[in-house]
Amino acid sequence: MFDTVLVANRGEIARRVIRTLHTLGIRSIAVYSDADADAPHTREADEAVRIGPAAAAASYLDIDAIIAAARATGAQAIHPGYGFLSENAAFGAACAAAGIVFVGPGPQALEVMADKIRARDHVAASGVPIVPGFSAAGMTDEQIAQAAVAAGFPLLIKPSAGGGGKGMQEVYDAAQVPDAVATARRVAKAAFGDDTLLFERLIQNPRHIEVQVLGDAHGTVIHLGERECTLQRRHQKVVEESPSPIIDAATRARLGAAACAAAASVSYTGAGTVEFIVAADRPDEFFFMEMNTRLQVEHPVTELVTGIDLVQQQLHVAAGEPLAIAQQDVAWTGHAVEARVYAENPARGFLPATGDVLAWRPAAGVRTDSAVETGSTVGADYDPMIAKVIACADDRAGALATLDAALADTVLLGVDSNIAFLRALITDPVVVAGGMDTGLIDRMSRFEDPAPSMVALGAAAAVVLARRASETDAVDGQAPHASALWRTRSGWRMAAPAEPARVSLRTGDGQIVAATADGDAVAATADDGTVWVHADGVNSALVPLTRRQAAEARLAQREHAAGAADPEVRAPMPGSVIAVHAADGEHVTAGQRLITIEAMKMEHPVTAGQDGTLTLTAAMGDQVRRDQVLARVSADTP
Repeated sequence: MFDTVLVANRGEIARRVIRTLHTLGIRSIAVYSDADADAPHTREADEAVRIGPAAAAASYLDIDAIIAAARATGAQAIHPGYGFLSENAAFGAACAAAGIVFVGPGPQALEVMADKIRARDHVAASGVPIVPGFSAAGMTDEQIAQAAVAAGFPLLIKPSAGGGGKGMQEVYDAAQVPDAVATARRVAKAAFGDDTLLFERLIQNPRHIEVQVLGDAHGTVIHLGERECTLQRRHQKVVEESPSPIIDAATRARLGAAACAAAASVSYTGAGTVEFIVAADRPDEFFFMEMNTRLQVEHPVTELVTGIDLVQQQLHVAAGEPLAIAQQDVAWTGHAVEARVYAENPARGFLPATGDVLAWRPAAGVRTDSAVETGSTVGADYDPMIAKVIACADDRAGALATLDAALADTVLLGVDSNIAFLRALITDPVVVAGGMDTGLIDRMSRFEDPAPSMVALGAAAAVVLARRASETDAVDGQAPHASALWRTRSGWRMAAPAEPARVSLRTGDGQIVAATADGDAVAATADDGTVWVHADGVNSALVPLTRRQAAEARLAQREHAAGAADPEVRAPMPGSVIAVHAADGEHVTAGQRLITIEAMKMEHPVTAGQDGTLTLTAAMGDQVRRDQVLARVSADTP
């Protein structure tokens, strides 16, 4: 076994790998960018090495910098985690050239499975069922359009070189193909450096089932059962579980055999995942989608139901040892469910969020793999997932209930998150009944943040009043005179009983409420004055308002209700302007796309709210703040 292993990743997966390294008595080396200089994984490792600036391309994707860090620290092996360089064949080759063990599969698996088109053709030759479709490699746009019509709609367009759902586009007729191809190519090129596309038949009401495999260098390949990863948004997994509620023992055996055949066809070593698509009404019929030649984000649910530490198995295999587990040794006990906590705002269309973590308190009684702690900063440089909450119980109903309770007890203040949405999702009757498909989340009604409870409002009011009193003391010293009483708004009156002081607060959905200081909850104040509160299972952000601000806000709400459109077009989240679709001075119409912003590897269109003349205030390449004015649309005059 190795003495020293470098972890070429960040966030929760780096921390998770480091935990197993410590358990095995192996010295751990962390790497970090400038944005992660104070990140938890750098402190938990035995040593940490800076590898570059915040941009991933200049740090976590810099092969030379990571190899240099491994050499400098005497690392005998590199664990890539997932994402970044974990499936990069050039990185595997660079490790081999440097005499460093890559904790992952060999070059054949990396090269074949990294390309969806090549992988699809390769496993088909081994008898693994594949989805009908065609490769667009080398085709012109006209040829692609003709091939799509010949294949028949609906179709799913997928970047050949990528994963994580990035760039995927659904098309239902020929008219949608040109724009979908352009978007898919742009995202694929930016994310993976390769804009080759694959077209596949779009399976209606699909379910996403994947199988965990383990292989060693001695020719053994086994599977650890399936995971249900059907609950997705924009092709990005949100909630995963093991086992699947629709897979019976016979189908599990067939799935496992197909997954092992796919892995064996590339002499697979280490931990990998073979992904299948299954029609909801035909769970016994499955098709190969792709193989992920790395650890998966959702691997903890398999660990909990099998009792097998997958990172430990990866390390033993990478060290040349044969698997100590035979297929007949694998047993599944209970049910596990994982929810991914993202820094995003579900009520604003799941837009990515950033901010300082004022308070982080994971729930007791469950496994939480987190990237943050109190005092961490969530920026826009990397993926917005900040934690995974994983619950296990004797059966599925118990696991879902345990997960819901754990999410309710998870305190995250300072950054918008999807925790409330996750609770709504896992308690949805369709999900509870196990009848979901990959389009379920997209069909759900627009999510609205739960209203803060009276306890939350009271706690926020107490924080605001205490701060105002402190500010007054700082100005007036010891003098409890009239001006101080006026500023504190304590409710004091001459020759009359004091009335409870009230504070105006704006909730996340823009509502203006008044509250008195009568709540006790976990609360913290951000630098901009926003009061964050966790109460009754909800994390809420409440903005204190002066009387004038509250009056102006109520007036604006009345005008909006009366139908007046806002001429200002604002950035929905911080990010970079990657496309401007209309010219300054151009006449635009309501709903027309004006600008596209990229944040956390995702594109977000910004549209006009009314017909009128466009005035741009942002340009291509600008870095913009959330709610920054990007353009103004002057309404047409009658």
